[in-house]
Amino acid sequence: MINSIIDAISISLNEEFGDGYEIHMEEIEQGLKEPCFFVQCLNPTNELFLGKRYFRRNRLCIQYFPESAEKQRECNGVAERLWQCLEYVTLDGDTKPIRGTKMRYEVVDGVLNFFVNYDCFVYKVEEETAMEEISENVTVKG
Repeated sequence: MINSIIDAISISLNEEFGDGYEIHMEEIEQGLKEPCFFVQCLNPTNELFLGKRYFRRNRLCIQYFPESAEKQRECNGVAERLWQCLEYVTLDGDTKPIRGTKMRYEVVDGVLNFFVNYDCFVYKVEEETAMEEISENVTVKG
């Protein structure tokens, strides 16, 4: 589920910003080319709701590493575009999008940190084994 959400975010970022921006899901130790995005899920939770339904909170952080000398200005402009492109994302195979909530951002040390939640319900399907056939003889007295 989390990987599907990250993939949907990547697709939305590509549609909004084009191919000039690299999108990373894993940490890059060397050779980070700016501008780029780094997408990660922070502390997901899974709570039993009713029956076999679970409520999943998926808090994601999209980091943007700017390339210009005016880092704050560039980060603010990118954040404005992120409000729009991350409001709704569609998971692969789904027809309806899920809505991003609790959006906020902060710029720390010249890097934009954009936070968004994609919370949803998940239904746990358990595999049931079919019963074998049974036969019975019934007789009525009297």
